[in-house]
Amino acid sequence: MPSVTSSISNFVASIFGIFASLFSSVLAVFQGIFALGWDVIHTALTATQHVIAMVADLFQGVLGFVAANFVAIAVLGGAYYLYTLRTQRSRGTTKTN
Repeated sequence: MPSVTSSISNFVASIFGIFASLFSSVLAVFQGIFALGWDVIHTALTATQHVIAMVADLFQGVLGFVAANFVAIAVLGGAYYLYTLRTQRSRGTTKTN
C-alpha cells in the first residue's frame, strides 16, 4: 500500500513532468517557425540564383548579343519617351500646329 509521502512525491514529479513537456512543446513550436523562415529564405535565394543563371544563359552567344542590344535600345527609348512626356507635362506646354 503506497504511503502519503510517496503519493505526494509522485504528484510533484507529475507536475514537473507537465511543465517540462509544456516547455519542450513551446521550444518545438519556435524551432518549427525558425525552420519555416529558413526554408523560405533559402528557397527565395535559390530561385533568384536560377533566374540569374537562366538570364545569363539566354544572353550568351551571337543571338544573345543581338537580344541584349535590342533590349538596351528598347529600355533607352522607353526612358527617353517617359522623360519627354514628363517634361512636357511639367512645363504645361502642348504641341500646336
